[in-house]
Amino acid sequence: MIAPRGQGYVAQGLGAADIFATLYFDELRLDPSRPDWEERDRCILSTAHNSAVFLATLAERGFFPTSRLAEYTTDGSALEINVSERMGPVVEATCGSLGQGLSVAVGMALSARRKDQDHRIYVILGDGELQEGQVWEAAMAAGSYGLSNICLIIDLNWMQVEGDTDLILKMRPIAEKWDAFGWNVEFADGNDIDQLRAALDRSRSVTNKPSVIIAETLVGKGIEFLEGKKSHNMKLPPELAARALEALEISR
Repeated sequence: MIAPRGQGYVAQGLGAADIFATLYFDELRLDPSRPDWEERDRCILSTAHNSAVFLATLAERGFFPTSRLAEYTTDGSALEINVSERMGPVVEATCGSLGQGLSVAVGMALSARRKDQDHRIYVILGDGELQEGQVWEAAMAAGSYGLSNICLIIDLNWMQVEGDTDLILKMRPIAEKWDAFGWNVEFADGNDIDQLRAALDRSRSVTNKPSVIIAETLVGKGIEFLEGKKSHNMKLPPELAARALEALEISR
């Protein structure tokens, strides 16, 4: 999807692929034939620029034909580089401005509680977004209201647009912050599906507070010569794209 453009969000997409696969093929209550099904679980992509892996996951899950992925980032296409509600009900919220997803989830969770609905609201949040004040306002609200129908997954890849997160603003200790805001805290290797499933199972059993899964991921995962290279918007000349695709085929 990204190769024809020559650049894009490759590294973080590869790193988070196991999170998306686990959610959409194992965890979420969904019906691809009815994307607006009222009883569905909601999944909000707060890191809306991580669109290639998100859209590829939706296509593989059956929400639209995989052939449409060729439209990615072409003029006029709803498959934009920042995921938006132009895609229809399969996209729960447009979060092009980072740090907004958890606030939307709090509103959805409160609404579900008032309507006595049992669906859950999941949020995929980038670690760079933890530098946004709005995230912590939403965290405080969710903890105060005991919104146990929220499950937040932090894609902890230690990378943001300006470089290594620790060189921009120091965020540690992360787990202790969420605990102090009244959240149940779980950990998982974000590239280990069994660990992700176990953390999601534990989170689902918590009934008095929201849950956060801190999932550390490796940017470029699955392509040895890209693993660990922190390039927010990676240059992808044709020869590099070809090598990367070959490496993925070999590892299947």
